[in-house]
Amino acid sequence: MLGVKPTSKKASINPPLPTGVTQSLSEAVSRLSWDDLRIIKTLSECGNRATTAKRLGINVSTVSRRVAQVEKTLGVVLFDHRRSGYMLTPEGIELRALAERVELDIVSVTRRVSRAGQGPQGKLRITTSDSLLLYFLTPIIADFKALNEGIAIEVLVGNETLSLARDESDVAVRATKKPAESLVGRKLASIAWAPYGSIKQATTIPFAEGQPWVSYSAGLCGLKAKSYVENRVSADCISYRTDSVAAASVAIAAGLGYGFLPCMLGDITPGLRRVGPVVRELQDELWLLTHQDIRKSWRVKAFMTFCAAAVAHQKPLIEGQLDLPVAQGETGSVS
Repeated sequence: MLGVKPTSKKASINPPLPTGVTQSLSEAVSRLSWDDLRIIKTLSECGNRATTAKRLGINVSTVSRRVAQVEKTLGVVLFDHRRSGYMLTPEGIELRALAERVELDIVSVTRRVSRAGQGPQGKLRITTSDSLLLYFLTPIIADFKALNEGIAIEVLVGNETLSLARDESDVAVRATKKPAESLVGRKLASIAWAPYGSIKQATTIPFAEGQPWVSYSAGLCGLKAKSYVENRVSADCISYRTDSVAAASVAIAAGLGYGFLPCMLGDITPGLRRVGPVVRELQDELWLLTHQDIRKSWRVKAFMTFCAAAVAHQKPLIEGQLDLPVAQGETGSVS
């Protein structure tokens, strides 16, 4: 193998011995540095010492001295100095070929190291509900993506629990009090629920007789807000049902009726106002989950760490503690 011995500040380079350079020269060649090869390559491209020196940021005498030193070390002539400029000899062509191979190796390693420094790479699949995604989780994902350009994000939306064990998703952000035992993660916050109405609605008493309500359909039959409303409102006053909490927020804002929403959605949805206090018995929990087999993945760890920190700053919103005006005449009406 042909080696290039580093200077005191250079790393070793060990490329193969170029064709045409005898094995007896290998020891001499091992005393060369990358700077030597770079000067030879650049001088062969520029054809004169002045341009070479300018391109490399050194002086002309350094170019002459280093080329002469390499020729003495190898015992060969690398350049013919002609009127048209410096022309490579056959031995010089071999050294230039070596310099090009070493340069490619350096560029390749530099790119790999640079990519590693940019952070995790690959695709990250996140599963969550539409209500968590739209206004709350999407900005968090956007901030994470800005810091981790190498990660491609895929979001799977649905209220059903996808199987992280079957590789359907990497991370789950869920509102639940009973995470699956096969998953690992952490509780991020308690989710507060409160009644909301459209800012266009004149009345401020949602449970007054005859008021229209938005509720949830069979797809969300396990939602506490569904049974809470339907135990207090007659069936003919429920004017709209949906299996999407996000869709319910839009329906309420459109004036289809009052309805219960998580405060982390209701407090930031345009066109809505909170019309009553937080109802403690509707409280849920926000969990960040992954499967134990992939919890140490760089992508998973990076997102879970970032997401947990971002959510920590949003706890007042999630737990219904923002200082928002509540419509008059409501206090105690839905407690």
